[in-house]
Amino acid sequence: MDEKETTQVFEKLFKFTGNNLKNIIESPSHEEPDPNPGRYCFRLCKNRIYYVSESLVKRTTNIGRHNLASLGTCIGKFTKGGSFHLTIQALSILAANAKHKVWLKPTSEMSFLYGNHVLKGGLGRITENINPGDGVVVFSMSDVPLGFGISQRSTQDCRKLDPNGLVVLHQADIGEYLRMEDEL
Repeated sequence: MDEKETTQVFEKLFKFTGNNLKNIIESPSHEEPDPNPGRYCFRLCKNRIYYVSESLVKRTTNIGRHNLASLGTCIGKFTKGGSFHLTIQALSILAANAKHKVWLKPTSEMSFLYGNHVLKGGLGRITENINPGDGVVVFSMSDVPLGFGISQRSTQDCRKLDPNGLVVLHQADIGEYLRMEDEL
């Protein structure tokens, strides 16, 4: 990745994780028998960004780039216009390091999993200090990560909002594994 692409990836991840981005970058990798754990890194392959251990990157140097189908966990992709979008595969990384979280009532989970935005009426809990435009990870009430999106309202505004008011704009959810099976 060049410097511009790296900046875009880190800015998008920072939007969801805040200072916890450091945990993602410095996370140890325990894939090989070596007693010293390796690190994870980000690699660009065919307009997709992969979160992969350094030991796996070393092992793939024998494979030509055009023959390499995938490498590690795909966390996002660059569009033809050059902007970076996180994909649903990044959810496990985001959920473990999320700065802002929203929990949905059981009655609203299916609506979100079909690609709809989160309304105030479906909100079970919300973390403090969320501002409009912050990245939030959406959980079920039993702490199962369902997806992520962008907040439309601050935490304080959500308390005064009517039940049909928009709280989180949908970006990705685990239902995409079924809806968009061929594209992932």
